[in-house]
Amino acid sequence: MGRMYQVVLSCFGVPASEGAQAAADITAEFANDRSWHSNVVCEWDGERLTLRAENDFDHDGLGLYDEFSDCIAAYVAGDFDYRICIDSVTQTSP
Repeated sequence: MGRMYQVVLSCFGVPASEGAQAAADITAEFANDRSWHSNVVCEWDGERLTLRAENDFDHDGLGLYDEFSDCIAAYVAGDFDYRICIDSVTQTSP
């Protein structure tokens, strides 16, 4: 097995009324339609969405960043400003 990366992203600005459902929808989207990522979990803590995923290609987190942004646009209703941050990218395998 080659290199694997664990990427952690946070999204701020999601309306509180939408956060929990968005987390569930985004987790399902990755499980069902974005199988190139593994161990994907999206969680809502009342202030931000946090997305964790592993893959073998995203050494800088930007690929997951783009996909997370697409999902937020698709699954969070309304017009609002949000900001995604790359919290960490960790190589998990040699």
